[in-house]
Amino acid sequence: EKAIVFKFGEIVKSDIESGLHFKIPFINNVRYYDARVQTMDADPESYLTIEKKNLIVDSFVKWRVKDVHQYYTRLQGSKINARNRLSQQVNDSLRQRFGLRTVQAVISGDRALIMERVREEMDEAAADLGIEIIDVRLKRVDLDPAIAETVYQRMTAERQ
Repeated sequence: EKAIVFKFGEIVKSDIESGLHFKIPFINNVRYYDARVQTMDADPESYLTIEKKNLIVDSFVKWRVKDVHQYYTRLQGSKINARNRLSQQVNDSLRQRFGLRTVQAVISGDRALIMERVREEMDEAAADLGIEIIDVRLKRVDLDPAIAETVYQRMTAERQ
């Protein structure tokens, strides 16, 4: 856990070591934040490739609070605000990365490269929020259902 000490609502100390500490009741307040690795599971989103074909991508991000002072001042110390910001950043990064590749490149082998680049971009952007991005993973990359149906029909037609 990480903690911030407030005196009359103003941040006094944010780099508190673990151990026994004293505070003056009604004058000092302490807020605790979880410093463990947390998971933000993004909703499946649709992204366009360079071929203008939709891919449905399901992803998640592993993150933790690195600088509790920045986390509190930039995000009001709220996990909901952090989730919203991270969700926007991962969507923007993935949209940019998928827009530069073909469907074949995404499915065949560029997934690891995409995940690493998105993690690097997000880690740089999230550093201002007091957050460290540990990992970005793509759980599932599927074709749009309409495209998948046409591919399936083409495969059955080739067999006959």
